[in-house]
Amino acid sequence: MSATLPPVSPAPERRDSPSVPPASPPPSAGSARADAVGGVRRRPSPFIVAVAFTVSLLGLLPLGYVIVTGILTGWTELSALVFRPRVGELLANTVGLVVVTVPLCAAIGVGAAWLVGRTRLPGAPVFAVLLAAPLAVPAFVNSYGWVSAIPSLNGLWSGVLIATLSYFPLVYLPCAAALRRLDPTVEEAAGSLGSGAWGVFFRVILPQLRLPILGGSLLVGLHLLSEYGAFAMVRFDTFTTAIVEQYRSTFNGPAANALAGVLVLLCLFLLVGESGARGRSRYARIGSGVARTPTRRSLGRLLPLGYLFLGGLFVLSIGVPFTSVVRWLVQGGASVWADGVVGEAFLQTVGYGLIGAVVTCLLAFPIAFLAVRYPSRLARGLESVNYLTSSLPGIVTALALVTVSIRFVQPLYQTMVLVIATYVLMFLPRALVNLRAGLAQVPVGLEEAARSLGRHPLGAFLGVTARFFAPSALAAGALVFLGIVTELTATLLLAPSGTRTLAIQFWSKVNEINYVGAAPYALLMIVLSLPVTYLLFARSRLTSVS
Repeated sequence: MSATLPPVSPAPERRDSPSVPPASPPPSAGSARADAVGGVRRRPSPFIVAVAFTVSLLGLLPLGYVIVTGILTGWTELSALVFRPRVGELLANTVGLVVVTVPLCAAIGVGAAWLVGRTRLPGAPVFAVLLAAPLAVPAFVNSYGWVSAIPSLNGLWSGVLIATLSYFPLVYLPCAAALRRLDPTVEEAAGSLGSGAWGVFFRVILPQLRLPILGGSLLVGLHLLSEYGAFAMVRFDTFTTAIVEQYRSTFNGPAANALAGVLVLLCLFLLVGESGARGRSRYARIGSGVARTPTRRSLGRLLPLGYLFLGGLFVLSIGVPFTSVVRWLVQGGASVWADGVVGEAFLQTVGYGLIGAVVTCLLAFPIAFLAVRYPSRLARGLESVNYLTSSLPGIVTALALVTVSIRFVQPLYQTMVLVIATYVLMFLPRALVNLRAGLAQVPVGLEEAARSLGRHPLGAFLGVTARFFAPSALAAGALVFLGIVTELTATLLLAPSGTRTLAIQFWSKVNEINYVGAAPYALLMIVLSLPVTYLLFARSRLTSVS
């Protein structure tokens, strides 16, 4: 599973008022105009531009693959593969899943964020952390836990249940951060004009949460389109499950490619829809002074319902899967850990995660550097290409690289290099957003002062700038690591023979109906994911401070 998490927003850029002639920006302004020594404007290094351009060009492979394969297949064959009853069934299942699950995740995420952030509910800080924990449980592990508890689960509503419990934190986290930033003055003004508590919530608070709700809902929708394991376990067919089964059973390229093309169109529809729904409204606070801390409301008689909602949400999303994993571990006893494959799978997963995280951050850095230090249309274009690629399901990226490697660079087929390349294309925006935010907060003047004192440009960068944005780089690497540890679909298609990651071994045991044997791998994935999930929660709180 590609577990794309909510990115940390970069620091806002400073803009001079158009009515006042702009003064010459100081060396610490962080823009390309200030990135000069002695008043001489510098150009970006050709090497950095070449690396950024090459990475972004490779990022176009998945989308180019879908377009080219559609053209080569021909309209006659392509239409026969697309306009058939099976595709209609998959389309109804997939659209129905998105239409039902996304609003549920939005409602639960907003409600949970309001309860922990705006009410005097005792224990709210504890619930604030606990409600982020479901991100540490891969959706296919959550499905495994529920199927273990209720073996009869299947179909659309089972998929909705598991997906909602797995993905609601993608809306909860950005909404909770946004609520901490809102200025309570507007709410108080609405209350003084006669609006009750619910009126203030729906007329004032909810409209200001529009962007985090839409952004989180978009992430939920993209995850739903790309998820395989969770829905395969409850026997609910979507485009992704059909593509994987088609590819693995018959290696039928045209049929799988046709389904991938429809899946890409659904992804683009979500992206365009979210962009249009966002509009051009601005939600920044204007005025002097500092926003006050919001006043928390008493729940009164509704306090038991608040506890029931938050406690039930935690039990269903974390308690059920964790209890199932522990139950299978107890049933298997010490023998489930005696198999040497468990240790090997753990080491391989950590190895893939660390290598993938380092390579992804290194390749994302030139793009982030150009976007911050040399903003231009080219930099924005290179950045946007990678966001578009990451929004495509991992199965499409894997199919694209499989096809390219078989036809043009066959020695790379089923090698670790191809697997890492796929991880880079899938998770590069996680690194890019964090690196960009870190670089934007580093005063360029400090680096220039070091250079004026005789330091080599590279030495000045490593000695000054790198130290400032190191926390952002570590966060970027951690988020990429989390995505790799819990990734299943692309790894199943691309992994070399003999590869035993935790996700692959878990899925192999589940397919054998060996739930006892799958439990150690599920537990280890959760253990690896928990620290990164807490890091995400902590950073969301830091970046929300006004």
